Amino acid sequence: MNKIVQKAQEFLIDSGIDAVAVAKLDFNNHSFEHFEIYSGEVNSKEAFVYFDLASLTKSLTNSFVWVANDINDPKLELLLNHKAGLPAWGLLPKHGWKDQLLSYEIKASDTLYSDFSALRLMLELESKLGKNFKEMVFQNLDPKIKSWLDLDGSEICLQNGYYAGQPNIGKVHDPNAYNLGCFTSHAGLFSPIDSLAKTLIDFNKKYDLNTKVKSNMGFERFCLGFDTVTDLDKTLAGQGCGVMVMTQ
Repeated sequence: MNKIVQKAQEFLIDSGIDAVAVAKLDFNNHSFEHFEIYSGEVNSKEAFVYFDLASLTKSLTNSFVWVANDINDPKLELLLNHKAGLPAWGLLPKHGWKDQLLSYEIKASDTLYSDFSALRLMLELESKLGKNFKEMVFQNLDPKIKSWLDLDGSEICLQNGYYAGQPNIGKVHDPNAYNLGCFTSHAGLFSPIDSLAKTLIDFNKKYDLNTKVKSNMGFERFCLGFDTVTDLDKTLAGQGCGVMVMTQ
């Protein structure tokens, strides 16, 4: 971890980035180590910097609800794994967006990473399970993880671009999530690094997530909604990502 801290400090120099946070998870021992660097200070105690989790939200919402409820539905699994033929993206109307998403035919298709698939799955799971989707999601998350709509201004959030010419701080950096103004499964969760790490450790301990992912892995990109590395030489996750999983 000392070497990782040093690399993170070097990375921040002249990067234009305000903070870095890293966690190392040990799923076998149900433990983790973490640190964050903010304003030049390294903090390895309770984390306080909130990061926009962006599309990681999809895994913490749709995938977690899917696994926690042990769902087996081949048609909805197409949505989960972005193979349902829905458009990748489009600016949804504030009123009638659910009807638009529900109007698309679900049909087996080539993989196309799709925010629309994630949003449609949220609607389908809420209907299938007969429960409020947001409530199902937060049953599996550390209490410090929040929807951007639930941030109260006391959190330290980083600037993430601009909206209407003003710095975007504490608001989701996704046009649909922002415009719809309600909880969505494709984007909008914010979290400190230790809360994210604890959530992953606890969920894996309770539902044996790693084993389920590995047992379902094949040659498809997505597995139970989780993005996997299919080409170790061409991945945004960085050199070495997924080597252990891919070789087991």
